[in-house]
Amino acid sequence: MSGCSFLTSPSGGITASGGSKKSGKINSSKGVHEATMRPYTINGKTYYPTVVKVGDRASGIASWYGPDFHGKKTSNGETYDMHAMTAAHKTLPMNTMVRVTNIKNGKNIIVRINDRGPFVAGRVIDLSKTGAVKLDVFNAGTAPVLLEVVGFNGNVGGAVVASSQPSSKQSSSQKPSTQTKTQPQHQQTFVGGIFMVQIGAFKNLSGANAHKRQHAGQYGNGAYDTV
Repeated sequence: MSGCSFLTSPSGGITASGGSKKSGKINSSKGVHEATMRPYTINGKTYYPTVVKVGDRASGIASWYGPDFHGKKTSNGETYDMHAMTAAHKTLPMNTMVRVTNIKNGKNIIVRINDRGPFVAGRVIDLSKTGAVKLDVFNAGTAPVLLEVVGFNGNVGGAVVASSQPSSKQSSSQKPSTQTKTQPQHQQTFVGGIFMVQIGAFKNLSGANAHKRQHAGQYGNGAYDTV
């Protein structure tokens, strides 16, 4: 289990702290969004919060964080409640609603991003303790998961939703349903800032570096790096 929370201040600084307000009130002010969409650096590595839309997907390893951060501040200024259905992600906009599916057992939940992390190589999301229990990640500590953006600001198809029921088997290559795609009222667009586009995912660092050497210079004048 890893600690993950860092508070992005309006001035762009990073302050260590911890994750959701028990009252359930969502901190979604314009100022918070602007502050938490700025690039930030942790342990010498810079992260670039990314514009997303409903239907976007990613995969990786999920972990969880709990008692050590319970009651402390999250990156969007809320108070971390390890019993709430929230999670930490390094680059998703705050208050993004994400369906997390445990690839091992098919169980899925929907969580709201209100924190930054996990800052551990290979991990894509840090779940609250309750989220980890519902996905059967709690005892193991980590699990391979599929992430899908399903809404914003607590809304999924017009309602707040949380589920721990097994999902029907699906491949990560399957396209999102038409119904999910046609809900622009839940999409948000962030303009400006510096962004990073992932062009590949590799099991070993050697493969990533080989791809970097082979394709350096093909993606404009921007920096090309492995993370």
